[in-house]
Amino acid sequence: FLVWALRDPRSGYLQRAQVVKGWVENGVAKEKVFDVACADGGKVDPAAARCPANGASVDMKTCQPDRFKGDVELRTVWADPTFNPKQRAFYDVRVLENPSCRWSTREALRYGTSPNPRLQTTAMERTWSSPI
Repeated sequence: FLVWALRDPRSGYLQRAQVVKGWVENGVAKEKVFDVACADGGKVDPAAARCPANGASVDMKTCQPDRFKGDVELRTVWADPTFNPKQRAFYDVRVLENPSCRWSTREALRYGTSPNPRLQTTAMERTWSSPI
């Protein structure tokens, strides 16, 4: 697979690209997530198929994201290390941005109130490809 993602200039910086594999085994739906491209020069850990944390954060007093973490572009070529030609499978590519304030947190700060303690204060926006 060729995986290539570009940051939307009006959105956050990219943190990682992933391939999500789905298949059915003995009548049970299965899923495995592979990190395939990491921001900030990180390398995928081959044993865990995960990127190292890039340390991106959000200033919770202003909702400003860390300006020096993440990438504008992520790209790689990837082959499924668990590929079995006899197994039917589908793949999706998804790309995650660095954390940003949830809309509810942003609104609470705008109106001078505390964020709802029952909700997470940040979210990681993401985009998906069509199934492959």
